[in-house]
Amino acid sequence: MLNVTRVVLSSRPGNNGQPVKENFRVEETTTSSELKEGQVLVRTLYLSVDPYMRCRMNDDTGADYLLPWRLEECVDGGGVGVVKASKNPDLSVGTIVTSFNWHWQTYDVMDGSLLQKVDPGMVDGHVSYFLGAVGMPGLTAFFGVREKGHVTAGAQQTMVVSGAAGACGSVAGQIGRLDGCKTVVGICGSDQKCQTLVKELGFTAGINYRNGDVSSALREHCPRGIDIYFDNVGGPISDAVISQMNPGAHVILCGQISQYNKDVPYPPPLSQDTQDALRRNNITRERFIVLNYMEKHAEGLMQLSHWVKTGQIKVLETVVNGIQNMGEAFCSMMTGGNIGKQVVKISD
Repeated sequence: MLNVTRVVLSSRPGNNGQPVKENFRVEETTTSSELKEGQVLVRTLYLSVDPYMRCRMNDDTGADYLLPWRLEECVDGGGVGVVKASKNPDLSVGTIVTSFNWHWQTYDVMDGSLLQKVDPGMVDGHVSYFLGAVGMPGLTAFFGVREKGHVTAGAQQTMVVSGAAGACGSVAGQIGRLDGCKTVVGICGSDQKCQTLVKELGFTAGINYRNGDVSSALREHCPRGIDIYFDNVGGPISDAVISQMNPGAHVILCGQISQYNKDVPYPPPLSQDTQDALRRNNITRERFIVLNYMEKHAEGLMQLSHWVKTGQIKVLETVVNGIQNMGEAFCSMMTGGNIGKQVVKISD
């Protein structure tokens, strides 16, 4: 038997509640390390916390592709780890693997079919990047911009990104710049984050939505109007952006984090003024789901890896140590306490 520390969902915040770390409980348990054919024993290196997980805390996630977490059972999500024992011919001991079905625990016995081999050389040994810039958030940014943004090099386009200092937004803005946008403006929640966007990531400007009028700041930094909006937050910020979008512009509907604690359908309903602006200006706003592009994921990861290794994309991370801090890291991420991707380091 193997001693394991794990995190279970001990209570739900309720459809309109804000998550608290007490919704999660850390407990010690044991698990059999005996393997069946096809299984591997993995040691967890890093675990991911992401905004979409808020939906999984409810009885009903509101999305047909997301299952709710069950009370008193181990939580799962994105993880990366190393194979310690194997009865799977494709996964030898020492292989680094990742999965979207990784339990929040220090060790786990997993079916090899749930795991994807990854090459640490793709990220210069920073394996946590497989949960961020060279993982699902990076792919979300990549395909969001490439499939829904309609960036045209040389067209002098202006892109605005909300949630711009988060795991996805920070990469999306950099891709917009690399693909040819003349102006890239990020909206985030602190002056420090704004400075990071401009000085480290190459954004044209940052807007702190907690400090002053977002609409007037947008007019200042986007004098030619807005052509592409990478929307991670929804709510009043998105209303302000859409009101200044040019005819024929494009909204990349990625996330609505400002609405995740509310009992509303996804995507949440828009104000009448915003609906009118979309219709009047023929602005596209299609729901975007990265899972719809599975056949292109390998190609996308190779491009992201190249950009990261050559320094064309800078990676921001907030790392918390210890599985006992998973709940705290999740709640901090939900209130903007992170810069870049929020991960929890479980072991070396």
